[in-house]
This record gives sequence, C-alpha cells and structure tokens, in this order.
Amino acid sequence: MKTLTVQKTALTGNYAVAYATKMAKPHVIAAYPITPQTSIVEKLAEFVEKGELNASFVNVESEFAAMSVVYGAAMAGARAFTATSSHGLLYMYEATWWTALSRAPVVMAVVTRTIGPPWNIHVEHNDILTLRDAGWIIAMAETVQETFDLTLQAFRIAESAALPTAVGVDGFVLSHSTEPVEMPPQEVVDKYLPPRRPDVPMLLRPGEPVTFGNLPSDNKIHARHKVAAVYEAQQEAKKVISQADEEYGRLTGRRYGGLVEWYRASDAKHIVVCAGAWCSDAKHAVDSLRARGVPVGLMRIRFVRPFPREEVAKLDQYETAVVYDRDITPVGGILGLEVKAALSRARVVNIVAGIAGVDFDSRHFYETIQNAIDGEYRDLVFVA
Repeated sequence: MKTLTVQKTALTGNYAVAYATKMAKPHVIAAYPITPQTSIVEKLAEFVEKGELNASFVNVESEFAAMSVVYGAAMAGARAFTATSSHGLLYMYEATWWTALSRAPVVMAVVTRTIGPPWNIHVEHNDILTLRDAGWIIAMAETVQETFDLTLQAFRIAESAALPTAVGVDGFVLSHSTEPVEMPPQEVVDKYLPPRRPDVPMLLRPGEPVTFGNLPSDNKIHARHKVAAVYEAQQEAKKVISQADEEYGRLTGRRYGGLVEWYRASDAKHIVVCAGAWCSDAKHAVDSLRARGVPVGLMRIRFVRPFPREEVAKLDQYETAVVYDRDITPVGGILGLEVKAALSRARVVNIVAGIAGVDFDSRHFYETIQNAIDGEYRDLVFVA
C-alpha cells in the first residue's frame, strides 16, 4: 500500500496561494502586478517557466483585462485563476459583475489593501468587500495554513456552485508573513479537485457562435436571472461550502467549520465577531478576558458571502455582540451593519478599527471588548 507523505514547509501567505494554485492545476492564469499581491503571480510565472505547471500564463495590460481573460477562459471550460489588490480590484470591478452574473467559476486571491487617496499599501477590507453585492463568494483567511487550504477549497467551491470565488488574504499581515504550512500530497488534491466539471458541457466552443449578456427579449427574464444568480445561487452555495470543508477535513485532517468558526462560545454571555487575520489577535484577547472570568466567546466569519445569516441569528442568545470591521462606510462598518440587521435581541456594538493599516493587536481587542461589555461604547465606535 502506497504511503502518502504530507509536505511540511514554511511559506508566506502569497506563496501559500501560489503553491495551492499550482496543485489545483489551473489551465489559465491572468496576471497583472500590484502590491501586495505581486509575489503570487511571480511565483506562478516561475512554476510555468520551469515546466512545473502546465498552464497558459497571460501577461495582461491591466486588471480589467485580467478579469476579462479568466472570465472568458472559465466560460470555455478552463480552470482559471487571477489575483489582485485594492485599486486593481476596483479597476476590474465592471468585469467582476459580468463574471458573477454569467456564473463563471473563476478563483481570485484578493490581498487586501487600503483604497486611496491618500496612497497607502497597508491592510484594510474595503477592497474585497466591494464584491459583496456582485454575486461573488467571498472567503477570509485567518492564517497562512488556512490561506493555502482556502485556495484549494475555492476551486472546489467555485466549480461546484458555478460561482466565482474570492479568497481574502490580509495584506502584509498574511501575504508577507511566514508560517509553517502542511501541504497534502498531489494525489490527495487530485482526488479533491477532479478535472473541472466533467459532467457539464463547455459553454463556449470554437466554431459554435453563441452570445452571452446580450439584450434580453423581456426585462422580466433579466430580473429573474439576477435573483437566481445573485441571491438563490448564494443560498445554494452554503451547502457546497460545508460539503467542501467536510471533505477537505476527511482528506487532510483540517476542517474549519464551514461558513463560520465558533471559539469558546458555548458558555459565553458576550460574543466577538470578526473576519480575517486579526481574528487570531481577537482570540488571544478572548483568552485573556476568560482568564479574568469574563464570559466572552468569538464567532469568526470565514465567508462574508454567502452571508451566514442562520449562524449570525444565533448571536441573539448573547447579551452583547461586539462586531469588528476593518472597513468603513458613511454609516458604519459593513459587517456591523449586516450582523445588526440579522438580530433582534442582542445589543450590537460595531467597532471600526485597523483601517488604513493602523495597528490593532490583542491589547486593543482586550480593551475595546471590555469597554463594549461594560457599556462604555454605544452602537458605533471608531478607533484610530
């Protein structure tokens, strides 16, 4: 019987994306450099150049072109990947809607970065969250290991749900930090990711003219299509995500809980809600507060889309929900607004912090969680 060996190595978050993508065996990669995601596509270019990855590597002239290339490739039946950050994502924004509403299973790594002005290359979540209404599945990694695992899961999820999937990797905090990573054998990945959708015919074929996205004969057709692609498909994707996570766990021993992860929440009276790499700092703060007898737990949102409404509704059992946003809108934080809309009983305190790359570590979490529980904060607080 053949023994499969797990490879243990040290990778940055960006290299974790690149190595996972290599193991997923994409057919097409579209690349345009932008800080802090550039080393993802640089490493993939190296794999292709060395003959370690059999893929068409397309050097495009812009991020809009990058999304257009992978959109077309996915519609023709290819496994397709790209990566971007910040203004690059905004530049491709129009094409992200075409990709989602066409149900094209593109995978994209978004290394999260502040949007200017002023010019800034540090972490923030406003960029990736611009996708939240476009019909994309949006995942947020906490660690470099999860970055690797989520990238592999993203290909499975995108192709099973027929929806484009974005993997959020916090800029510099994860993208350029090195952590130990376990990579499964290629045979395990091949079992988890069979060739793309063998039971579904390609949508585009040479010599068979067809039009996508042209004027509909009836606007009601367009309306029904949007409801199906933007809302109904997201609801169906919840089961796909859970199944993908469960099977990945069976094959690798690492299961993350599907849409959300609960941490020390079963006997808590207060709950912290957050997404992304800084959840590790929040967990340290929860541990410190627990050591002092404060009954607090944490819910980490792994998938912002589809929005885990059923899981979020469980927060009504707690006295206080302290929701952290690394993004900002004219009416508060995005997660804070969405969590509050799903609850009817719990007191929700929305803390907007860490924007523009401002440091926010476990000490800050500790202090602000305690202040929220003690009632020193109202419903919305900005911490800079």
